[in-house]
Amino acid sequence: MKRVRGFVTGSILALLTVGALTLSGCTIERSGHAQEGEENTTTSDAGDTTEPAAPAVSVKDDATDVDPSEPVVVKSLGDGLEEVTMLNEQGYEVEADYSDDRRSWTTSEVLGYNRTYTLTATDRNGETSTTVFSTAQPAATTTVALSPLADSVVGVGQTIAFRFGTPISDRQAAEEALTVTTSPEVEGGFYWLNNSEVRWRPAAYWEPGTEVTVEANLYGTELGGGIWGASDNATNFTIGDRVEAVVDDNTKTMDVYRNGMLLRSIPVSLGRDTDEWATPNGTYIIGDRNPSMIMDSTTFGLGYDQGGYRTPVKFATQMSYSGIYVHAAPWSVAEQGNSNVSHGCINVTTEAAEWFQNTVKRGDIVTVKNTVGSTLSGYDGLGDWNIPWSVWKDGNADEASAW
Repeated sequence: MKRVRGFVTGSILALLTVGALTLSGCTIERSGHAQEGEENTTTSDAGDTTEPAAPAVSVKDDATDVDPSEPVVVKSLGDGLEEVTMLNEQGYEVEADYSDDRRSWTTSEVLGYNRTYTLTATDRNGETSTTVFSTAQPAATTTVALSPLADSVVGVGQTIAFRFGTPISDRQAAEEALTVTTSPEVEGGFYWLNNSEVRWRPAAYWEPGTEVTVEANLYGTELGGGIWGASDNATNFTIGDRVEAVVDDNTKTMDVYRNGMLLRSIPVSLGRDTDEWATPNGTYIIGDRNPSMIMDSTTFGLGYDQGGYRTPVKFATQMSYSGIYVHAAPWSVAEQGNSNVSHGCINVTTEAAEWFQNTVKRGDIVTVKNTVGSTLSGYDGLGDWNIPWSVWKDGNADEASAW
């Protein structure tokens, strides 16, 4: 039995020997892979002996028309940046910052138009790259004025105006540089009144308490025809109480409301009941408020020899660019509440004119109805709400400019 066991033992050893050979064969294959790995390591080591790379620059050498509003970035492809300098053609060194690990460098000031810059970057490995480029060279530049004024409180009908200093041929490029941010979020859109002014308004009147921030990031933006943005601009405002007035020619009254509550009903005299002088119907936006001003008929084409006038008035509150105001008219008190005798303005007593001016604010709305006149043009400047939202929301950035 021992022999048997010995035989068995021997057989097992034989099998183990065969298994060892088989395993040995597998081991040889794995050894082959290991050798390949060793070769890869050797290749990698050989790669380390290649020439060190020079720093990489975000702007190509000899580039032209580079956007000056975009920062220039240099990155180390080796052990870190030793030194980077960027000079304009007059020798001025551009301000910039290194990252904490000194593996990147970024300009920290805005570049200029019509400039040529020379950038020299040296890595700690001793390699240096030199890049020369020029920024955009505009035929002209333009600024943009924004309204309403920053930190103002305005009415629910307030629209946002962007007035460019020169006509804009690429309206789409201009719109893409303009941002309106609201809290809470509201639906709204752009609409061009002319080639120099675009407006933004919500689909419906603002809700009181809405916060609005406006940014015009024009610098570095080409606006068509060789015109580029000269600088950025921004404003912000808050929507105040909903104050609105309704002027009804049927009753010759102006009812003034705050947040839906009637504050006062005021007798009025409107524009004479003729095609020429009737007060236009529609929605108006309150503009300037003047404690006193001169009403001059020549500003809307009525000469003095044609029955025109140049009259000082008190408490004139603007409703349109075309010259329609709510103002004190002590000469027409007898007609106020029963007949129309003005050239289009809304005549009230001096006391009522002062009260109205102290009650309304820029952006409040006035609705005029039931006159024999037409509707105030949506292009008037304070008549934006007379352009239907179905038209406004489609925008007109693609319309051909009328130069």
